[in-house]
Amino acid sequence: MATDAIKGRGKVKNRKALRRDAGLTLIELMVVVVILALLAVVIVPRVIDRPDQARAARAQADIAAISSALNLYRLDSGSYPTSDQGLAALVTRPTSAPVPANWSDGGYLDRVPDDPWGRAYLYLSPGVHGPFDIVSYGADGRSGGSGADADLTSWQAE
Repeated sequence: MATDAIKGRGKVKNRKALRRDAGLTLIELMVVVVILALLAVVIVPRVIDRPDQARAARAQADIAAISSALNLYRLDSGSYPTSDQGLAALVTRPTSAPVPANWSDGGYLDRVPDDPWGRAYLYLSPGVHGPFDIVSYGADGRSGGSGADADLTSWQAE
């Protein structure tokens, strides 16, 4: 029984020691907060710019997809849709001249996408820089600009 009492006392001492060491001191907590703040200062500026880059990449992908659909349209009908027919000619058969003779029954696109900023892509046929031009004016919606406001065009993607 004496050994049981000794063993019991050891358990009590270990529990008290665990209670004192179990938890963070205010200093340890402050060190963790400072480290997290430093990481945020370094990482956040790099991550903030990513949405603009993602929108520009999506616009370039949209322009490439529209360009491919326009080339298929030309192969089937012999010409690109006119500026008046617009990109809608890739989704529904045009009714204005020139009406394509071999228009694909399923269309060339499911829908005409808007640019990542919610505006329609500008389409010009014949284009200034090629047989057609497709343009998104970027975040500001105006010609020119730099960074997120820069124009994204079909002739830059080539």
